[in-house]
Amino acid sequence: MPTTDLAGAKIHYLDTGSGKDVFLLLHAFPLHSGMWSRQVAALSPKYRVIAPDYPGLGKSTPRPEPSTMEALAEQVLGVLGSLQIDRAIVVGLSMGGYLCFELYRRRPGLFRGLALCDTKPGADTPEGAANREAFAKNAIEKGLHWVADEMTPKLLRPQPDPAAVREVRHLIGQGTPAGVGSAQRGMARRPDSTPTLATITCPTLVVVGAEDTLTPPSEAEKMVAGIKGARLAKIAGAGHMPNLEATAEFDRVLLDFAAGLPK
Repeated sequence: MPTTDLAGAKIHYLDTGSGKDVFLLLHAFPLHSGMWSRQVAALSPKYRVIAPDYPGLGKSTPRPEPSTMEALAEQVLGVLGSLQIDRAIVVGLSMGGYLCFELYRRRPGLFRGLALCDTKPGADTPEGAANREAFAKNAIEKGLHWVADEMTPKLLRPQPDPAAVREVRHLIGQGTPAGVGSAQRGMARRPDSTPTLATITCPTLVVVGAEDTLTPPSEAEKMVAGIKGARLAKIAGAGHMPNLEATAEFDRVLLDFAAGLPK
């Protein structure tokens, strides 16, 4: 994976595939760009695919400060700038969806299309933010095994495939406790993106696993109602990670969305 140095931090990213159109894939917490491996295989024969790691997750350098959506947006735009990419089909899953909202506020012209997957626009409640702070402290004190124990059941459907469990735990184990803590503290500080929904004018797809308990289908339906012209794709047999649990259907939905974008 190539690296770019931004404000003293090394940001690793995947850059593969070919084609006029670019997919920008923004990963979930507490995983990294490797969660997109199946989508990269499906998309790269026809599209260029860019997928960065957030600080301390995957191979990007950990940073002590919170990974706020503002900071992550600056880093993503820095990567795209270094690659001279000014238009992309942007896909964000969970935390990646939070980042999509910030990127749209900053650079709406970047978005050839937007896919919001298993995410929500609202900010944390005070209780939710306090829970994230407690999680961050535990992650740093107890390590990634504890993080995997806590998060894996929440990310997958109630009766998950054992192979998916192993994969998610492996992806979590490739991060750092500091990166997990920074991401949690950054998400706790994210703004309410509900007002942003009405400003989104690019073609938009909202995807949700039918068995997602973290950001359930009701959240997806709210986003579809709030974004003019948005379409909903509900993925059967999947929880919060439909790209891993129902790969064929998830990939089909993404490819159909991209194929239907205005030329």
